[in-house]
Formats: sequence, structure tokens, C-alpha cells
Amino acid sequence: MEFTKIRGGFDGRISRIGLGTWAIGGWMWGGSDEENSVQTILMAFERGINLVDTAPAYGMGVAEKIVGKAVAEYGKREEIVIATKAGIEWTADGAVRRNSGAGRIAEEIEDSLKRLRTDYIDIYQIHWPDPLVPIEETAAAVARLYREGKVRAIGVSNYSVEQMALFRTAAPLHIAQPPYNLFERGVEKNVLPYCRGNSLSTLVYGALCRGLLSGKMRHWTKFVGDDIRGIDPKFQPGRYERYLNAVERLDRFARDNYGKRVIHLAVRWLLDQPGVGAALWGARRPEQLAPVDEVMGWTLDKAAFDAIDKIVAECVADPVGPEFMAPPARSSNNPDIPLPSTNPAT
Repeated sequence: MEFTKIRGGFDGRISRIGLGTWAIGGWMWGGSDEENSVQTILMAFERGINLVDTAPAYGMGVAEKIVGKAVAEYGKREEIVIATKAGIEWTADGAVRRNSGAGRIAEEIEDSLKRLRTDYIDIYQIHWPDPLVPIEETAAAVARLYREGKVRAIGVSNYSVEQMALFRTAAPLHIAQPPYNLFERGVEKNVLPYCRGNSLSTLVYGALCRGLLSGKMRHWTKFVGDDIRGIDPKFQPGRYERYLNAVERLDRFARDNYGKRVIHLAVRWLLDQPGVGAALWGARRPEQLAPVDEVMGWTLDKAAFDAIDKIVAECVADPVGPEFMAPPARSSNNPDIPLPSTNPAT
């Protein structure tokens, strides 16, 4: 396993592959299996992964509880870096919306500490910017937790460059978590250069583009129930076939040049990008972590990057980003009526 440090944060190493637990929470992924999920987290630790990224919104507390149970079973809390988030609330019927007010953050930190069975959180991130709350208010609320020792490093997810700059006027900022993968590359223009220029570490999410880059999907693969891929534009007829063609060609390139598969190539591509600290690997069954070892011990050169870009450009003429995932804001007139979703920052 490769490791890196949080720039300006706590003195500790994080694995360059982190375990993402959105699917473990079950919400928008067809339900949760607690025992399988605990074993998946323990398997990640066995493979050298010490970074676990979660959030209260992942199953409305389910993912955090499972992470807490697994870390307690592992028994060496000091070896594990837990990253969680704040700024999303949900209603009794399961609707989610943004709320990054100071009062909401003060409530969320206590709930997360209980669910995670810990008295501190290594990395605390604001999940989405809230257009109804001044960013300075949100930042000041997290800075208070940082001073109190409840939080060891501060991060933001899905923030634009302008929003991060404003956040930094009221609090230290150590980490950014943007969406980034071979097919979703909007952050290359502004966010990643800003992070490099301002010594912010990055934990990029969506490394396998919701499984599309795993190489496991076929044109007949079905997504049922609340599975988020049912509403992802990439998985809709017409466009889905073009993405699958790109995956097939990338897989052939990986096999012919490195003796690897597309899943290894996709994550190695991320780790070799300037400014990327760690990539989050989503899994909810232990066997889904088997390919992790094959990502380590090799790198891509410029010729490989150029060849990969050419394949993607030839196969996907009309790429779409992760905008559809943005949760709604509350209404300024009535906080119980959500506003339309806004795009994630690029």
C-alpha cells in the first residue's frame, strides 16, 4: 500500500486508497448487509487501507454505525483514519437536503461520535455547500470543533474554488473531496490546481464511476429499486453503450501494456494525477477489495496518459458529469420545500 500525509493536518499517514462506504449504508444502493459490511471494512484494514470515508447521509446513520462497529472489532482505533461529513439532514420519509448551519453541525458532530464509537474524528468534511448559510458561519462552526479537539483535520466536499477560498477566511482547511475519475474530469480545470497551489490534500471520490470502471458491467446489467445508477445519465440507453465501449477498450489497453485490467488502470490513473492524495474505493463485500493490491507497484507514463485520453475521447463524444448527484437545498421561504438540485462544484 502507498501512503501520504494530510498537508498541514495531523501527523499521520493515510493510505492512498481509502474505503468509501456510501454503498455500505445501503441508501441508493439497494439496501445494506451489516455482517458483510463489517467484514469488508476489516478486510480493507488487512490489505493496508487505514482510511475509511463515511457520512451520516449514507443510510441515515447506518454506514457510520457499521464503521464504528468494525473499528471497535478491529480494536486499534489509533491506526485508523476516520473521515466523515456534516451538512446533510433528512426527514422522516427519507428525503435529504442541505443544512450547514452552526446549530446543525453542533448536533451532527455529537451524533457521529456516538455512531462511530469514538471521541474524535480524524477528518471532518462539509458534505455539500449550503446556499442558505454563509460559508463563514459553516467554517467557524467546524473551526470550533477543531479547537476543541473533536476534529483533527477539516475538509470540504463538492466545493468550488471560490467557496473554498471563502471558507479559508474563517477556518483552516486541510482537505478537499471532489468527484474525479476517468469519465468525470471537471475538477481538472480549477479545483485540483487550486488544491495543489494552496497545499490542500485531496481525497477524490467516485474512482470507479459507480462501478462503470470495474469492468464487471454489461449492456444487460439491470439497476433496480433505489439504485442511483437508475438515474445516472451514463447508464441510460444510448450513452451507456458508448461508455461500455470505452471500458472495453481501456481494459484491452491495460491487459496489452501492463497485464492489468481496467479496474486497476482506472485507480492507478487517479493516483498518478498531480495533486491527488488518495482515491476512495467503494465496496460492500470483502471480495470487491481483491483488486486493490494490483493497483500498487507501477505507474503510468505520458504516452499511456495520452493513449487513455484518446480512447475516452473517441468513445465518449458527449461526456456527462456527476451533477445529478447533488442533493437539494432547503427553500429560503420554506425550509421544508426543497429547491432544485444544483451542480457539484468544478
